[in-house]
Amino acid sequence: MQNFIKITGAREHNLKNISLSIPRDVITVITGPSGSGKSSLAMDTIYAEGQRRYVESLSAYSRQFLEQLQKPEVDSIEGLSPSIAIDQKTVSRSPRSTLSTITEIYDYLRVLFTRLGTAYCYNCGSEISTQESQNIMQAVLALPEGTKLQVLAPIVRERKGNYRKELQEMRNEGFVRARIDNEMVDLTEEIILEKKKRHTIEIVIDRLIIKDGVERQASAALEAAFKYSDTVIVNLVKNNKDILFSKTAACLKCGISYPEINPRFFSFNSRGGACPSCKGLGYEDLDEETSDREGERSCRACKGLRLRPEALSVRFHGINIGEFCRMSVREAADFLTGLTLTEREGIIARRVLKEVNDRLSFLVRVGLDYLTLDRPSVTLSGGEAQRIRLASQMGSSLTGVLYVLDEPSIGLHPRDCVKLLGSLSAIRDADNTVIIVEHDEETIRWADHIIDMGPGAGTRGGWVIAEGSPSEIQGNEASVTGGYLSGRHSIEIPASRRKSSAWINVLGASEHNLKNIDVRIPLNAFTCVTGVSGSGKSTLIFDIVFRALNRQLSRSADDVLLPPGRHKAITGIELIDKIISVDQAPIGRTPRSNPITYTGIFSFIREMFALLPDA
Repeated sequence: MQNFIKITGAREHNLKNISLSIPRDVITVITGPSGSGKSSLAMDTIYAEGQRRYVESLSAYSRQFLEQLQKPEVDSIEGLSPSIAIDQKTVSRSPRSTLSTITEIYDYLRVLFTRLGTAYCYNCGSEISTQESQNIMQAVLALPEGTKLQVLAPIVRERKGNYRKELQEMRNEGFVRARIDNEMVDLTEEIILEKKKRHTIEIVIDRLIIKDGVERQASAALEAAFKYSDTVIVNLVKNNKDILFSKTAACLKCGISYPEINPRFFSFNSRGGACPSCKGLGYEDLDEETSDREGERSCRACKGLRLRPEALSVRFHGINIGEFCRMSVREAADFLTGLTLTEREGIIARRVLKEVNDRLSFLVRVGLDYLTLDRPSVTLSGGEAQRIRLASQMGSSLTGVLYVLDEPSIGLHPRDCVKLLGSLSAIRDADNTVIIVEHDEETIRWADHIIDMGPGAGTRGGWVIAEGSPSEIQGNEASVTGGYLSGRHSIEIPASRRKSSAWINVLGASEHNLKNIDVRIPLNAFTCVTGVSGSGKSTLIFDIVFRALNRQLSRSADDVLLPPGRHKAITGIELIDKIISVDQAPIGRTPRSNPITYTGIFSFIREMFALLPDA
């Protein structure tokens, strides 16, 4: 394997037919002014060619499922490894996507709770146990004398189909009644079910009355019912109440039968595990297509935990899977570290717990220990999403790979940036090559190798101005970046600051982790809100100040806008007449979108051309 990635004649976008060599198994930072060609070189040339070669190495069958990248405008690239890009694009916009699902932590938790969880009745709290035939018989005979009941055996539960064959088999075996979708039907008549709808079919095995001498009839009915199903329903005719019995798991006290516990049982994306009220979304009236939370009203049935009651009643060392995901990354790591496992639990859970702990530790190392595991992906910033993907790659233990990152330090506090750089060093030390597009001075100084693009943006860019180690770049007179690193150039700090005579006062802010704080924000001034990741910056400015002012100043109906976070009052709103939010959400959703269409300039251009005589 070569020691360098050798690029010859790169012409993608504004690159000026450049040729260069990038050392392997080190960290290279590509820097320069905005628009100088950094991303064109790193993402659109190096990564695109690496990905294209990988896809072309696959079979024709496999390639049909993957996006086929165009060959970049470059003469040749030698010494290129399989490449992975970790960019600033946001993760899935689906409201079903969370931090724990993105990192696969939730998949391992489902296995853990399936293997070692203990089920309890969600109604009375008793531990769920399997039922023996004798216990079921005793429970039925214990009903009040004179009780009329029907013994039913479910043969189809919530499945699509017309089930003509199954119904005919039941007729042939002598059964004349069934309950289909909660309605009693006569099997001697023709029954037509819609094939594309879900149906539940329960065969009436026998009807009887509790009285002396009914034991033999009841025993025969139950025995016959269990031949067709693991679950038997005893329907009390008077009030149409069902009592469930099962040889698998059930609460005898409440008559509630529990399905078999498997990983799918804990999935809020399947009908078997999702909360029936919110369909696994965790919020009421949530638009799944737009991800609009409409005030973030938690589902009253599952309290925002997304799962059905039976799944939430399964506990491992005192907590259910939803409560575990409510923890922050740090709290979850501490909880698992403090577990005292039995010998049996240790044998079963060792591998699963290792995978979960590894992923949690990677998230801590990239400075995301403040995020909760149930944090929806739609609420993550671009920087957070990128670091989550970075943490996932750290858990893959790959070697000999080329990683291309797009400004991973953006939005990071210096303290968190140190953690990030340590994580990137660990990836490099595993015999991987790391290429970073970056403006951050600390990251540039820390790199093993620097490529300085420029000298300007657009057509004035696309050249390699300088390359080498940080000390070599500092001594290069032609490098603008070197001038700032050496101190030849500097950003002037204003000698005086603008003073404000008017303020917006936020009183008693207590949303999320804010500790009932009071804040004064000066008007007609440039205010910077800073702090380590997770300290409450976005909560204060976006969730409280922006939402409160937007509601006050907007003419839209209140129920259209998200309510502000918890606070006592905000004063000074009357001093402003408009508020604008600029966030990290992507602006273009189609390939037809470009800067002039997004800003509205193109409308004026079209109007101008429409006024020409030739139009």
